[in-house]
Formats: sequence, structure tokens, C-alpha cells
Amino acid sequence: MNKLSFALLSALTLGSLSLSAQTAPAPAAPSVAVTVTPSFVSQYMFRGQLLGGASFQPTVELGYGNLTAGVWANAPIQNKVVGQSDPEFDFYASYTSVASDTLSFVPGVTFYTYPSANEANGFYKMTFEPSLAVNYTISGVKLTPKIYYDFVLDGPTLEIASTYALPLKDLGTELGFTASYGSYLANDFIKGSAPQTKAWGNYWLLGVAAPFQLNKESKVTLGFAYTKGDSAYVKTGSAPKSSNAAAVGRGVVTISYSYAF
Repeated sequence: MNKLSFALLSALTLGSLSLSAQTAPAPAAPSVAVTVTPSFVSQYMFRGQLLGGASFQPTVELGYGNLTAGVWANAPIQNKVVGQSDPEFDFYASYTSVASDTLSFVPGVTFYTYPSANEANGFYKMTFEPSLAVNYTISGVKLTPKIYYDFVLDGPTLEIASTYALPLKDLGTELGFTASYGSYLANDFIKGSAPQTKAWGNYWLLGVAAPFQLNKESKVTLGFAYTKGDSAYVKTGSAPKSSNAAAVGRGVVTISYSYAF
């Protein structure tokens, strides 16, 4: 793996300047790592809501020490949502603060952007969502409670996820299991709605993925997940609530290729 890196060296002189002076290197500074991951998914699901059919979803991510930043995109191939996710670009960043071998805190932020969004139909061109996650690992299982707050949609999302990796040494890979459950509230779900339109609901996901290393820099990952939206409703002003038609249950097949340098 090629990385942009640089090292800082410092000299420590013991006693007077002489041939016996000693020089010791300081720890190397963090490296910049870039990972490019084009992916294809059979359905575009987000928090239990169906936002499109088969889609191309590439990611470019930069890592520098404990800092991560990147851009994720969605380009629907089938069942496009007119004026919303065609295309979508999400810019994100996070920082991992390590407290111990088993505990870390991860503040982050995501800008969701929809350049072609039709605002006249109630879609937003951009929303802004900071987040805070806690990672805790016990007996090989990583638990991640996380809170988000979207300042444009005006509402929080609470989520808890767990992951576990089962080694498959004979196949040279592992099975990565994921489970998550979340609940969201958006007090301003539709742009320009007067009175405001509120949306809320729950969602869950169960998934498994297997990475296959091709060489030092690249790998292919195959995955499957089933995710479903539950108790999801939309309500405008004092009108009765109605079911959110986008909240459904779907199985999602994913295939991705990652190249790191």
C-alpha cells in the first residue's frame, strides 16, 4: 500500500556538543491513506425507507491518523426518485478519540446534498447532520450507540449497532455480521410545508458480508442485508397521521471493490 507520509525527527543532545551526542527519532507523523470504493446495490435503502432501486454507490475516503473524511454518492439505475436521489452526494467527516483498547468516542458530521432536488415538490437540496458515536468492544462484539441530529429536518435519530467478525481461515476471509436498530423524528420533513409536516418511525437491519483480498491494495466484498421500516408515519399540522409509504422491508445485495493507496 502506497501512502503519502512524512516523518519528523528531533535530536536530543546529552551533555555538551561532542561526538558522543545521541540522536533519537520522534514517532512518525500520521500518514494520509486514500480508499476508493465503487459499489453496486440492488436497492437503495436508508433507515428503513426505500429511496430507489438498483444503484451505483461510489465512495472516496481519506484517512489521516484518527481523522476520516470522504464523499459518498448515489446514482440510481432503476426506480429513480424524481428530483431527489438522482444524484446524491454526501460529504462526511469524523474523528476517533481513543479512551482505551475497548472504548472510543467518534464525533462526526454529514452534509447530504441533492443537486437536482425539486424544492417545489418538497425536497431539500441539502441537509446537515452532526453525530456522536461510542464504540465499546466486549468479547469480540463491538457495540455502537449513536445519536444524530439533522438541523434542516429538525429532528434526532437514535441508533444502536453491533458488529462481529467470524474468521474463515480456510477461505482466507471472514464473515462480518451486523445488526442495528434505530428510531428517527423529523419535525420539518417536507420543505415549504405549511403547517409543517412531521415524520417519525423505527427501522432495523441484519446483515452479513465477506471480503476477499485480491492483493495488498485491493479487495472485493460481497454482502447481503435485510432492513425494514416499522411504525413509520407522516403527519401535517393537525391532520391525522398516515403511513409512510417509503418505509418497507427489503433485502439488499451489495458488491463492492476497494482500492487503497
